[in-house]
Amino acid sequence: MELSISDDKTKELLTEVMIELLRTKRDLIRDILMEALEEVGLANAIAEGSKNEFVSEEEVFQTVMRQDALEISSPHAINSTGARP
Repeated sequence: MELSISDDKTKELLTEVMIELLRTKRDLIRDILMEALEEVGLANAIAEGSKNEFVSEEEVFQTVMRQDALEISSPHAINSTGARP
């Protein structure tokens, strides 16, 4: 016995399945989409970064240390415990 389904019926069934998935697995689908968007963002950032001039690890650390020093000297700074220094 052979079972055949028309293209229209197949499309209708797939639409019903997708609607049911959206209703019942909303959190899972949201998580999947968010992960995909993060991956796209990361790929774009890597591609954009590869167009720029590379800097040494030392320059990066110096910049981070200067930023940390500015945050510590700021009267509005908050330390790792959430208290103001």
